[in-house]
Amino acid sequence: MARTSSTAYRRIPAVDRIVDSPQAAALISRTSRPFVVFLVRRVLEGVRRELAGNPRKEWPVPELEDRIQEALLQEFRSWARPGLKKVVNATGVILHTNLGRAPVGDTARRQLAEVASNYSNLEFDLGRGSRGKRDVIAGRLLETILNCPGALVVNNNAAAVYLILNSLAEGGEVLISRGEMIEIGDSFRVPDILRKSGARLKEVGTTNKTHLSDYRQGFSDKTRLVLRVHPSNFKISGFTSKPSLEELSALCASRSVPLVEDLGSGCLIDLEAERIEPEPHPRESLSRGADLVCFSGDKLLGGSQAGIIAGSSRHVQRIRQNPLFRALRVDKLALAVLESTLIAYLTRREELEVPVVRMIRMDAGLLKERADSLAARLSGLPTHLTVEAVEGASVIGGGSTPSQSLPTWLLCLRSSRCSAARLEALLRQSDPPVLARLDREAVLLDLRTVFPDDDARLIDILSGIE
Repeated sequence: MARTSSTAYRRIPAVDRIVDSPQAAALISRTSRPFVVFLVRRVLEGVRRELAGNPRKEWPVPELEDRIQEALLQEFRSWARPGLKKVVNATGVILHTNLGRAPVGDTARRQLAEVASNYSNLEFDLGRGSRGKRDVIAGRLLETILNCPGALVVNNNAAAVYLILNSLAEGGEVLISRGEMIEIGDSFRVPDILRKSGARLKEVGTTNKTHLSDYRQGFSDKTRLVLRVHPSNFKISGFTSKPSLEELSALCASRSVPLVEDLGSGCLIDLEAERIEPEPHPRESLSRGADLVCFSGDKLLGGSQAGIIAGSSRHVQRIRQNPLFRALRVDKLALAVLESTLIAYLTRREELEVPVVRMIRMDAGLLKERADSLAARLSGLPTHLTVEAVEGASVIGGGSTPSQSLPTWLLCLRSSRCSAARLEALLRQSDPPVLARLDREAVLLDLRTVFPDDDARLIDILSGIE
């Protein structure tokens, strides 16, 4: 195996020489010397790795320095551009956790821009002319939509679960069915959050069957709360059973212990019309006896990242008084989006104004027309791509409705010049990046999750692939 000679490494210029060059001086004038030194070191380390990978390559010093200067400029530009950017989601996963979950609609986007670029009445009561509370902004809408006396918002549903447990069960026991001891995204486990909250976990029942008698036998003078968790990201079928919410509520009421249901996805629409097994509605859970429910704002609700707690005003008030509530509170930007999204539900405009709802209810026939149109336009361009419209399936994602799908239409792409993997990579590196599905020797673009406004740009990207 060839080794890079010490002579090759000696041709690499010193850090100071590059930093003192006119090109680097121009960058220093736009930022700072320490930052440019940091960039130069990164570039030179990259040069060393390249030399190690190409031990026989001989670069004349002037050519090497030119490459270093060009690499330094590219490194600077990469740091000067935001890393968080728009992508075109052509995966067909509506609530794609890695892609930011729920996109917001035009009305919410305008409200977000208005609040973000101005001062706001975040914690100011305009009627009384004195300090107000930020959690009442979305709270009153939630109380109306869910028909409950109390509601508040924190920064995500994990925070909501933690805050409920810490406020109502710290130092005591929490009963939970063994079949609901779940793990969701990014290794978030219910037992872990229970321990961190200061409450002690007490399992009842078995993985597939938990009876009311299991809960009854689990009660002790240390029981502070019963937690029921909706298994939104998986499904157990077959020989299973669990008590109804009404039965569990009656048992908890007889012991003066609150019943809390973690619903996860926070579905406020009827999914049965789309032939999808319904997710529990928070309003229904409360009407059937849950003292509190909690769920996400950026999953099936279709709003901003948030954790919503709703139900008994007495319990909500205890949670609000917890010092940790301030640490876990939601910011003005998330509140602006959430409030706008909730108003859409209140005024029955969710299909028009909430993209997640619109994508779920999108007619497959309209998707076919769009796919046929795009395929025809692309086939008429001088490109090495073969494009055809094919049937497929989308999923809701985000830990919702596992093992269920929506009929859709896809653009199936094949290239005569490169592999499907290479084509997928080129799309991923385009501007904006296009995230697609890789299927054997084809790349699939699911139009259910591609905004129609992006169709023209998608054609430009595909026609420009070399």
